[in-house]
Amino acid sequence: MLLRRVLTSCRRLSTMRLQSPEFQALFTEGLQTLTGLFAQEKYELRIAGGAVRDLLLGDQPHDIDFATTATPEQMKDLFLKSGIRMINNKGEKHGTVTARIKDQNFEITTLRVDLVTDGRHAEVQFTKDWEQDAERRDLTINSMFLGFDGTLYDYFNGYEDLKSHCIRFVGDPAKRIQEDYLRILRYLRFYGKIAEKSGIHSSATLDAIRDNVGGLSGISGERIWVELKKILEGRHVTHLMRLIYDLGVASHVGLPEDGNLEEFSQVCSHAEHLSPRPMTLLTALFSHPDSIQKLDLRLKISKEEKGLALFLLKERRDLRADHADRAPLKPYQDYIIDQSRDVDIQKKVCELLKYQGEERLLKEMEGWTLPRFPVSGHDLRRLGVSSGKEIGRILLELREQWKESGYRSDKEELLNSVQGGGS
Repeated sequence: MLLRRVLTSCRRLSTMRLQSPEFQALFTEGLQTLTGLFAQEKYELRIAGGAVRDLLLGDQPHDIDFATTATPEQMKDLFLKSGIRMINNKGEKHGTVTARIKDQNFEITTLRVDLVTDGRHAEVQFTKDWEQDAERRDLTINSMFLGFDGTLYDYFNGYEDLKSHCIRFVGDPAKRIQEDYLRILRYLRFYGKIAEKSGIHSSATLDAIRDNVGGLSGISGERIWVELKKILEGRHVTHLMRLIYDLGVASHVGLPEDGNLEEFSQVCSHAEHLSPRPMTLLTALFSHPDSIQKLDLRLKISKEEKGLALFLLKERRDLRADHADRAPLKPYQDYIIDQSRDVDIQKKVCELLKYQGEERLLKEMEGWTLPRFPVSGHDLRRLGVSSGKEIGRILLELREQWKESGYRSDKEELLNSVQGGGS
């Protein structure tokens, strides 16, 4: 990445120039068409927010937001005149228009200021002032803009904060949080993404979070779960979860008030390099199924996530206790065989092994193919067993015999044991 200083000090503005492979990779045919249309009408257009941050970190952004001095009506006129389709314009009242160009979607938002906020939504007024738009954003590292010549527009020292791994709200932390209480979790999420060390927070930021944490109760569970998952996928997870409890966040986001932080710390340590799912880590906080039900009611987690949490809560001790010295993976394999109607059971067991820190067993399990029990009821009927109850009993006994053999006994061997009176 090449960053060259070309200008400093225009009000608070600091300007740099970015030329990197990741930046150059953005210039698809669709983007070139878009920038050409805006330049033709003399509307300013820049990359905004998270994509700028990612580019400065040397990462290829997955989602790119654009900001412009053009109003929504001006953008619509421009796209209609150019024969460009617009889609999903529900965000138009907040200044966002989405254009479809060369099989790409481009989400473009008019510069704006928030007139009235209630901690969840805002009434906005459009502006042509880039600094005003930057000032309404949450964190300094998310408040930068990038021109298509590589010029970085930085009004609040976001680039310096990024280089020093510092997470700061733009301006007054309390004011930023009161504009959208979800920013409490966004602060923690980006701390886990950017900060090098745990526990380096300003007292003003922590006080602002503590004083305003009740506002999270009015934020939808779906939005909270998105942020919480990203916190769990980041770094400093143990520190951030303790902070969530110390600052009073937990009870407002569906976490148990008596969450087991010691167990959580141990599981995070065990699973650190095993890529556990967020719910795998989170389950360590729970001691009773009722707490998972409450989490589901608050966050609207998926059926799959809830099923994983209930499974881990039930089996995190029992299967480990069943370890066989000579075949430590076998209790897990037997469990999968017995629960084979659950199509996700092997994935759940892999998450259990991550939870327990069983790295070697996890590798074996990931490479293990579920064997098929070779005997069916039809096979027993051909041997003359007609009673359904008797067929069921024999199949259970044969399945246990097959498991004892390490799943090696074939159909012929198992049926011979029936014919020979072994069952």
